[in-house]
Amino acid sequence: MLKRFVQLFFIIAGGTAGYLYIPRLMELLGFSGDTWIVSTPTGPYVGLVIGAIILFVLSLWLADYIVNFFTWIEESLIKLPVADLLFGSLGIIIGLIIAYFLTSPIQAIELKIVSQVFPIFLSILLAYFGFQVGFKRRDEFLSLFALPRREKRRPVQEEAEKGVPKPKILDTSVIIDGRIADICQTAFLEGSILIPQFVLEELQHIADSSDTLKRNRGRRGLDILNRMQKDLPVSVEIYEGDFEDIQEVDSKLVKLAKVLNGIVVTNDFNLNKVCEFQHVQVLNINDLANAVKPVVLPGEELHVQVIKDGKEQNQGVAYLDDGTMIVVEEGKTYMGKTIEVIITSVLQTSAGRMIFAKPKLLEKAL
Repeated sequence: MLKRFVQLFFIIAGGTAGYLYIPRLMELLGFSGDTWIVSTPTGPYVGLVIGAIILFVLSLWLADYIVNFFTWIEESLIKLPVADLLFGSLGIIIGLIIAYFLTSPIQAIELKIVSQVFPIFLSILLAYFGFQVGFKRRDEFLSLFALPRREKRRPVQEEAEKGVPKPKILDTSVIIDGRIADICQTAFLEGSILIPQFVLEELQHIADSSDTLKRNRGRRGLDILNRMQKDLPVSVEIYEGDFEDIQEVDSKLVKLAKVLNGIVVTNDFNLNKVCEFQHVQVLNINDLANAVKPVVLPGEELHVQVIKDGKEQNQGVAYLDDGTMIVVEEGKTYMGKTIEVIITSVLQTSAGRMIFAKPKLLEKAL
């Protein structure tokens, strides 16, 4: 259908051009006024037919390229989020309005090159800049328009709004880690879970990596997202927007959290520090894991299995169920055995917590 429309346009344009310009072209080529196509009243109509035929023949070759171009534009517009399309269109309209006011004085200039060509160039340029500004700064415009409405609300409404949970924005590391799915299943996180499109693209890039380890990590992250969306009682949403003027994914996450007033969920130590520096609320899964580890105090007794040697002589190493390492003094002789130990000290480091203990049998012997 679109191809037929393009061919019809070529025929009409060719006929119009032939009607207006072919007789004049014949004169310029040196044909005398006695030539029938120049002198007779039917000459322009013959030119109409000739022009229509010429452009129809050209359309047989050009129509497919034009249709493919229009189809590409249509698919690109359909894929755009509504907010992107809306603010991009508003930017074009504002750019054309500004161009109209700027070109009105220019059209009064007698020089045709300036009065006719320059306004067209200026209109196209300002329309392009208007689209780019509206498209790339759409999130800031949305937050700007939302500000006056919040100021007009009554205190009761503001308190109700404060009670609405903020969206939780996941980064790539916390998705690959996988523990976020278990946390969501326990209903400890309130509100919707937001997955930015640029995080999904990074995750897909990792899943397509030639490195086996990276590929497995990426696929694990995609499986975690599918599980969260299908099996867990949480609202998982995809944020389609992007910040094309920002290259780093971490910087985009911080920007998105500011725009949406959301909370970044991560287990990336560096991203955690950046969020704190820019006053963006952040939840770190590693901090949560350390906080919920069982508390042990010096003097308590535990049953542990010594599984390997320690760094120092005659030391053994055991682990709690949560992965906390226990260094057992004189524990090398109990390798592979489950023994009862007494906690002697607990050391908290930046890497986690270490527990030092000694066998209870050794304590009794002393």
